[in-house]
Amino acid sequence: MIWIPGGSFTMGSDHHYPEERPSRRVSVDGFWIDRTPVTNREFARFVEATGHVTIAEIAPDPADYPGALPEYLVPASLLFVQPEGPVALAGPVTQWWSYVPGTDWRHPWGPDSSLDGLDDHPVVHVALADIEAYVAWAGASLPTEAEWEYAARGGMEDTEFAWGDELAPGGVHMANTWQGQFPTGNDLDDGWLRTSPVGHYPANGYGLYDMIGNVWEWTADWWADSAAAVAGQSKACCGARNPRGGNEGSSADRNDPLHIPRRVLKGGSHLCAPCYCRRYRPAARHAHPVDTSTSHVGFRCVIRP
Repeated sequence: MIWIPGGSFTMGSDHHYPEERPSRRVSVDGFWIDRTPVTNREFARFVEATGHVTIAEIAPDPADYPGALPEYLVPASLLFVQPEGPVALAGPVTQWWSYVPGTDWRHPWGPDSSLDGLDDHPVVHVALADIEAYVAWAGASLPTEAEWEYAARGGMEDTEFAWGDELAPGGVHMANTWQGQFPTGNDLDDGWLRTSPVGHYPANGYGLYDMIGNVWEWTADWWADSAAAVAGQSKACCGARNPRGGNEGSSADRNDPLHIPRRVLKGGSHLCAPCYCRRYRPAARHAHPVDTSTSHVGFRCVIRP
């Protein structure tokens, strides 16, 4: 872990997606944070010590998903599957996301895959319950959205990215993102179709790796559509200290009949592209259901004094 001294910064952005607004001054107390996302090697150590079985390895309870088709009530996880033909980016994400039985953290790219050569890649296919079990075992916590964004900025203010204002300064890739036309054509300019080993790209100003790209990361905060919807965060005159997100009850998608609560994800992933999901920035954020695991979401831990 690396110690991040407390301080103030401008959180959010007024120049991109609506959910990032408004930009506002906040402050956080100092904390320790993992240098990298939790890796497959580290998660395997946890599973060996505790016998934990992840959500993706357990068949969903039909009582929790009334009306679900039988083919969805099996152990599975969401896997990115590159379409073979053109798609409409404004259309449903099911064009490139599939619920694939037998996909889990041990089989990250489908039931016939394995962790061979992936020990140092971020663990994926972990839902919130899996992460909460891990952080409890590790004696740690998930970072708040404010802590995560402050750490991701690496001491920089008013820059587009965690390293400056150019996505690839001088043609050098600073994070694992998508190059080309998403989701049908990845030019692989950075060499990676899926996840990359943690630490492959340069560290930020605090010595942290993979805060941007590679995998999205879970936070401790419940989703709210904007900072203005969260009490204490929208007062521009006097920045909030250690601000928190929304509340569990109102975090669900209003169009979700099951009202599954959602947490805030940060950092973007290897699937973020200039033509789609420009969320490879510290200010970017995304809502994610707590029961859902995918091939592009991981996490890291913090410890507060």
